[in-house]
Amino acid sequence: MSKLEDLLSKKILILDGAMGTMLQEYKFSEEDFRGRRFADWHLYLKGNNDLLSITQPHAIAEIHRKYFLAGADIVETNTFSANTIAMADYGMEELVYELNYESAKIAKQVALELTLETPEKPRFVAGAMGPTNKTASMSPDVNDPGYRAISFKQLFTAYKQQAKALIDGGVDILLVETVFDTLNAKAALFAIDELKEELNSNIPVMISGTITDASGRTLSGQTAEAFLISISHIPLLSVGFNCALGAKQLTPHLEVLARKSNFGVSAYPNAGLPNAFGEYDETPQEMAEQIREYLEKSLVNILGGCCGTTPAHIKAIAKIAEDYKPRILKDQLNPETV
Repeated sequence: MSKLEDLLSKKILILDGAMGTMLQEYKFSEEDFRGRRFADWHLYLKGNNDLLSITQPHAIAEIHRKYFLAGADIVETNTFSANTIAMADYGMEELVYELNYESAKIAKQVALELTLETPEKPRFVAGAMGPTNKTASMSPDVNDPGYRAISFKQLFTAYKQQAKALIDGGVDILLVETVFDTLNAKAALFAIDELKEELNSNIPVMISGTITDASGRTLSGQTAEAFLISISHIPLLSVGFNCALGAKQLTPHLEVLARKSNFGVSAYPNAGLPNAFGEYDETPQEMAEQIREYLEKSLVNILGGCCGTTPAHIKAIAKIAEDYKPRILKDQLNPETV
């Protein structure tokens, strides 16, 4: 049994909060995003948050540290869009390996430093693998429903490259997150599975989908149960949901996973729903109180935050989670896969 699996059965693990929300506080300019190295880059770079792992690494490390000190057991690498598909918007496909490798190194260094300071609380790093900005299941052209902007093979290749760089950089977990199209996620899981075999690696894998609206379905039309069934052929550390919804709105979908899944269940909702300006107003205390329902119903094993959440939110969530035991796993994960 791995240390992570052992901890998963003993306590509720705390994931970090939003990276983008924290980066907004720095008010980085276009020049800050470019740094010296990309001063003459031919495309606009402001908004390419993943690039900041190269041009502003101190800020990324500082954010990781803040989340760990707030109570997080796991932080995510700054690599949500660090794949060749998304980086094509900036003409930076060739930088993908470096972006992921450096992001993993930054997070791992902070995790190791804090683990040495408090060995009784080990810290872990999850390599974040976002959904890309294209979907394999649906056409972006309403006049041509059979058209696809991306193929399964292209997604597979992009995800495999990203996963390899994250593993090389030292991550402890791979996290396929914010899944809105399960076919995209299947490409990621297939790539990870093949890579693990090639590397003889047992790195744990987490997957987190996103319910896009009140319909209770992903963008590609799946319910929580359908999503779970679609990805359960792969041994996972956890399955869960993040983004799009606040804690309260996510509850019924977590109830489905808690009843049906043999894996750990994760949840990292937004800080409520966005206001008219696209901002998140839910306070740490308000969010923590809503998450208490997850704990009272024993729905989760891993808790964190997504859009709008800060170290203060994670601190409040971690504090309230101390009084509860994690959801009991129906079947112990296969030690050979973790």
